Amino acid sequence: MLTMQFIRENAAQVQQTAINKHIPFQVEKLLEWDITRRNLLLQTESLRAERNKLSKEIAPLMKEGRKETAEPMMARVKELNEDLGRLETELQEAERNVSEMLMLAPNIVSPDTPVGEDDNDNVEVRRVGEVPSFAFELRDHVTLGEMHDMIDIPRGVKTAGTRNYYLKGAGLYLHLAVQRLALDYLAARGFTPMDVPVMVRPEALNRTGFFPTGQDQTFELADEGKWLVGTSEVSLVSYYSDEIVDAAQPIRLAGMSACYRREIGSAGRDVRGLYRVHQFAKVEQVVLCKNDPAVSEALLQEITGHAESILQLLELPYRVMSVCTGDMSQKTHKQYDIETWMPSRAAYGETHSSSNLLDFQARRSNIRYRDEDGNLQYCHTLNNTAVASPRILIPLLENHQQADGSIYIPQALRPYMGGVDRLVPPQPERSEA
Repeated sequence: MLTMQFIRENAAQVQQTAINKHIPFQVEKLLEWDITRRNLLLQTESLRAERNKLSKEIAPLMKEGRKETAEPMMARVKELNEDLGRLETELQEAERNVSEMLMLAPNIVSPDTPVGEDDNDNVEVRRVGEVPSFAFELRDHVTLGEMHDMIDIPRGVKTAGTRNYYLKGAGLYLHLAVQRLALDYLAARGFTPMDVPVMVRPEALNRTGFFPTGQDQTFELADEGKWLVGTSEVSLVSYYSDEIVDAAQPIRLAGMSACYRREIGSAGRDVRGLYRVHQFAKVEQVVLCKNDPAVSEALLQEITGHAESILQLLELPYRVMSVCTGDMSQKTHKQYDIETWMPSRAAYGETHSSSNLLDFQARRSNIRYRDEDGNLQYCHTLNNTAVASPRILIPLLENHQQADGSIYIPQALRPYMGGVDRLVPPQPERSEA
């Protein structure tokens, strides 16, 4: 979160950022409540000081039997208590309003973040890999999944409603293989692999910046007072909440978990197949580091590079996009999306996201470290999708399909797929004559 002092000193910048991010935040109202809060605080402190002074004077007077002298002072203490009761109620309201509005204040964006309305205004940074051409009739991932008996969407819908599915056989093994490939890749680069809670208390989502602005995308377990996470970022960052950590070297975490998303606002979009589903799995990178913009910027490039390397191991063409203000969340300072080529869409589709949050998330989560002088500082935090499945199965199946319906398995995946180099559709059983 931003500090009140920063907002006072940079009110115009904060308001423009809210406008650019489409966040309903009014900095002037916050500043008005802040002035009210500070004035009420001064008044209550002044009255408390007067009351305490009088109380100290009354006690010896009563002890000496000088009740007549003490009575006017006691009457004044009664007036002060009444005034304090009223002022404290007003102060609590002012503090509540300041607190609630601070939770909506957006993180500032980096100078090189493009200004735009939505994902159409994201700016391409680079492309990697050649988009394939096919000398045969293209099959989409749903058709391929049915041919190979690895994806069953109709039964998923029958069992759980729209945007649900079953993975079976080779589909499940591919789903697990891409996650294990990503996890092993990150572990070899100093990341600590973690299995994390996916049911969390609401304060975990507030502290990590997913609430209040993203609450409509999250599934609530009302009877439990908990929510299902849409990314293990929530649990990984919360692991260190209210702690003082050792940030001499960046803390690198890799969470592998199920994830859940309501997909509010996406009705009618990407309804076919596995692109937008309610339940999926991710391997997520989370990094905590020193409060140094140069350090966190270098780490943003590092974790984005990890995601790119995994796509290269999967032998998939992709492009990196600089995300514009209108497509960013409240908490994000700078963001890249990676879009992978999906032949059935004849377009690149988002498969990964990388973000630098500066100290916005750590302030909310109260994660600090001691600098070289022993002073407490808030960490910077970063996150990135190393791989998300089943969405990654869309380009994996479609780009690697062959004319006979078989599917090429990239070399990096073969150790996780029993050594097979391609998947062959099962042949229908022949009936005996």
